[in-house]
Amino acid sequence: MKKYIKDQIKKSYETKQAIYENEDLLNKIEEVSKLCVDVYRASKKTIIAGNGGSAADAQHIAAELVGRYGFDRPSIPSLALTTDTSCLTAIGNDYGYDKVFSRQLEGMGQSGDIFIGISTSGNSKNIINAFEVAKQKGIKTVALVGRDGGEMAKMADIALIVPSESTPRIQESHILIGHIICDIIEKEIFGDGVN
Repeated sequence: MKKYIKDQIKKSYETKQAIYENEDLLNKIEEVSKLCVDVYRASKKTIIAGNGGSAADAQHIAAELVGRYGFDRPSIPSLALTTDTSCLTAIGNDYGYDKVFSRQLEGMGQSGDIFIGISTSGNSKNIINAFEVAKQKGIKTVALVGRDGGEMAKMADIALIVPSESTPRIQESHILIGHIICDIIEKEIFGDGVN
């Protein structure tokens, strides 16, 4: 069993090593971080959504921004569309599950905001529908995905594609990327910046 545990850890760091060595992906993480900083400097917000484990990641990232990541500072506006069970169940019941995020984005998103859709496959229909609403409203879109990026990577303004076919490895890497972005936002806006 110990060998199996070590193999799982090895697979995790091999995925992170693949990200570390992928200059294109690193450039895109930097681009998304800068875009988020610009959004906040313009007094706008990030809106984040995902399904299942990706819903938890959306909430985690939003909480790091609204609360704190590395040090005490003013709150940064970020909204996870996965937290309001009344909205989720009402929209799901009245319009269908495919509309649970697009309907919320239609009501709460504003031009100049950024919408981050999280999906390991990149093919979550409810995120794809939210991307369509975002385009109509002038909201920038980021796909945080894995595998080949799916439909979301084709639609997004920027696609961050984790180079893995494994759902657990993709999810572990999504939270790493989310943490890096939160760290950069915090330091650029309230700290001494990032070199």
